[in-house]
Amino acid sequence: MKAGIISDTHDLLRTEVVDKLRGCECILHGGDISSRAVLDQLKQLAPVLAVRGNNDREWAEELPMQLDFRLETLHICMAHKKKDLPGDLSAYDLAICGHTHQYASGWKEHGGGKRTLVLNPGSCGPRRLIQPVTMAMLETGRDGWTVERIDIPHSRKEEAVKIESGDIRRQVETVMREMQKGMTVDAIAGKHRLDPALTEQIARLYVTHPGVTAEGIMTKLGLLGKL
Repeated sequence: MKAGIISDTHDLLRTEVVDKLRGCECILHGGDISSRAVLDQLKQLAPVLAVRGNNDREWAEELPMQLDFRLETLHICMAHKKKDLPGDLSAYDLAICGHTHQYASGWKEHGGGKRTLVLNPGSCGPRRLIQPVTMAMLETGRDGWTVERIDIPHSRKEEAVKIESGDIRRQVETVMREMQKGMTVDAIAGKHRLDPALTEQIARLYVTHPGVTAEGIMTKLGLLGKL
């Protein structure tokens, strides 16, 4: 069996992702689909199991916040945020989450030879600055099961924005402050001579994550610890 694992498409279903999902018997989506149209497109490719993300609004009310299910012999749980996965994962072979836009995969040991793979497939939607565009592929067979990371190529217009490390906190704080005053993204970028793509991504995170701090935005952009 072959299952595609994706998350955080944010209203963008890339042609390259569709190509990878063709032939899958199931698609698992970790939330932040952001539109019914994307979900409907995915359902044309294969049956979809999806959870609701923090950016999935009224249209997604029927989607669960968590899922507990089986694919062949595998016991799987899934939630958009890692903190919303079950506290005790010992009953599961695979735990899937999204939200951070950063690919991560690691085994949680429970003792007695029992362990759970905790997987975040990253985001295969709009690219955030320096972060790669990723998804994962689950395959099961007689010899067991594997999960493979898949990196999706991005276009030239999505090349990483050049960011000066000494400036980034100031830029984030500037955008947050001006948005509190009701300024538009274009106006903020023009007034402060900021990169429009960076300004737009900071603004989107500020709007979709109420109460987020400057450090929180930098983390979500994948900037902390990399500059």
